[in-house]
Amino acid sequence: MSWRRLGPLRLDTAGVSWAATHAALPVAEPVDHGVWNLYLSLRDEQGRARIGRATLTFAPTPQLTPLDPEPVLDLGVLGAFDDSGVVGSCLVKDGDRRLLYYTGWARGVTVPFYLTTGLAISTDGERFSRISDGPLLDRNAVDPFLTASPFVLRDDSAWRMWYVSGTRWSATDAGPRHEYHIRYAESSDGLRWQRHGTVCLDYAPGTDEHAFGRPCVLAHDGAYSMWYSVRGERYAIGYAESADGITWIRRDGVGGLSPSNEGWDSEMVEYPWVFERAGIRYMLYNGNGYGRTGVGLAVWEPR
Repeated sequence: MSWRRLGPLRLDTAGVSWAATHAALPVAEPVDHGVWNLYLSLRDEQGRARIGRATLTFAPTPQLTPLDPEPVLDLGVLGAFDDSGVVGSCLVKDGDRRLLYYTGWARGVTVPFYLTTGLAISTDGERFSRISDGPLLDRNAVDPFLTASPFVLRDDSAWRMWYVSGTRWSATDAGPRHEYHIRYAESSDGLRWQRHGTVCLDYAPGTDEHAFGRPCVLAHDGAYSMWYSVRGERYAIGYAESADGITWIRRDGVGGLSPSNEGWDSEMVEYPWVFERAGIRYMLYNGNGYGRTGVGLAVWEPR
């Protein structure tokens, strides 16, 4: 089995002033047979991201409706952890509520930016409201540099999260370089999280790996599969397996995806979102420029 690229999905953003560039970090929510809400992070002319929504359909071919004219989540208030950008990461349905976990951006001085995890909730499936002007996962003694890109699953009575945590900023000739890997947290309600510094995926020894992108986790028959992006010289999509969701074995060559030889995803591939439709597995992902060239689709099938 391998991923076969189906190409980029055209997104019409005409007349949407806050969506000048990018369509990053796709999050797909099933809403009807063969129909998904697709949440994307789009940037304005100042580079600030907001979370928008389109609809993904498969008949007769995979395609997107035009972007909704208003964002489902706008910038945070001045001075808040997310006043310079909000980037979608995961959506969980809990009864009549939809919980949208996201990353908030704030500009830095000694380092270019700070990333922190936030949460917004919708009760009508349309607009989302923050639970607070403060972050859900702030920096603390366990995660002193940054928290970002959470993926959350409800597993029996527990809520489980895999998220990005910074390990340090390193000084380079090109300026500060962020370094972050994937850690694990648990909650009883999706709101209050226990973090103990449990590392799920770390940098491979002997490589220049220094950044992991948003993980995407599927649970099946008591086992777990994770897709993620990992950056050395450039971003590629990796894959790992686990029996308990905590200890993971990387198998990038089995289920991952590398940049193509040419075109919109030839420089990097990142931010995978994996889902199933009619027993067939698909992956939404971004290509060159961290989503500047849009969002694409791949299908898992025999070679």
